[in-house]
Amino acid sequence: MKSILGIGNALTDILAVLPDDTLLSKYHLPKGSMQHVDMETGDKIWNALKEIGVKYVPGGSAANTITCTSIFGMPSGYIGKIGNDELGNLFKSTMEQFGVKTTMLYGTKSSGRCMVFISGANAERTFADYMGSALEMGPEDLKPEYFQGYDYFHIEGYLVQNQDLIATAVQMAKEAGCIISIDMASYNVVESNEAFLHNLVDNYVDIVFANETEAKAFTKKEPREALEELSHHCKIAVVKVGKDGSMVQQGSEYHFIEPWPAKAIDATGAGDTYAAGFLYAHAQGMPLRVCGEVGSIIAAKVVEVIGTKIDVPRWKDAKQEIRELIAANEK
Repeated sequence: MKSILGIGNALTDILAVLPDDTLLSKYHLPKGSMQHVDMETGDKIWNALKEIGVKYVPGGSAANTITCTSIFGMPSGYIGKIGNDELGNLFKSTMEQFGVKTTMLYGTKSSGRCMVFISGANAERTFADYMGSALEMGPEDLKPEYFQGYDYFHIEGYLVQNQDLIATAVQMAKEAGCIISIDMASYNVVESNEAFLHNLVDNYVDIVFANETEAKAFTKKEPREALEELSHHCKIAVVKVGKDGSMVQQGSEYHFIEPWPAKAIDATGAGDTYAAGFLYAHAQGMPLRVCGEVGSIIAAKVVEVIGTKIDVPRWKDAKQEIRELIAANEK
């Protein structure tokens, strides 16, 4: 089976359900916002959350995608940077428990974490991010042998802000013969790295995943026209339109992918898992439409749970649905 390597910010999600908004007020975190915090504040918040009770889930966009490809059965690897500490060891060991071959680099700072406050009747999420060692990863950390033997290389869009790192990574991946994919991750990352991203996609990237706001930031167009424009810059373009589904295009071939039925309670991780399903099906040699449908199936499972990790019953259902879909298209 074809293999995949991912690179991303190695962050551990620390989830806590708050009894009220006291902690949010204390640390000046507007409900529903995402704030970056320094190490001192990050440690204070973490210690405060421990008293409430927390759940630890290794995360980061590329890590979520690569964990899923590994569960699908693809040989999967991951490059990231952590601190030599409790959270770093947890991140590494959990990825390896899912079958991922990790290349974990060690930084001078403590491991990155994303503290997630779940509050109110609607389970609204507020984020406090401390990036830590994840931000210390640089081009000097990469070696050509890290990329050897992999068929796909998947990039987390948040890393594009580290332009020297990504420029080196795609060069090594291309020399190793990898098909390169990128998840654009955030419209503000696209806006602030527009020229670099255009050069990257034009010269190195084969498959682009974007949601409607990211696609608009890249092309200045609405979703359908944005997809068309993106498809001129890379081999395969994917634009996700949330609960309305997704669109895929390769050359003149276009498909609208209906959303798979789901009882959605939390959209976190939907894009990451969609990318995993799409890349898994692509590695199986499936038609473009089927790749999008497999992405849609697995994304529908993650929105039914809190957080980014799909439970075993839903994984069983997804694998069965995907097997049936692939079998129907092999006839």
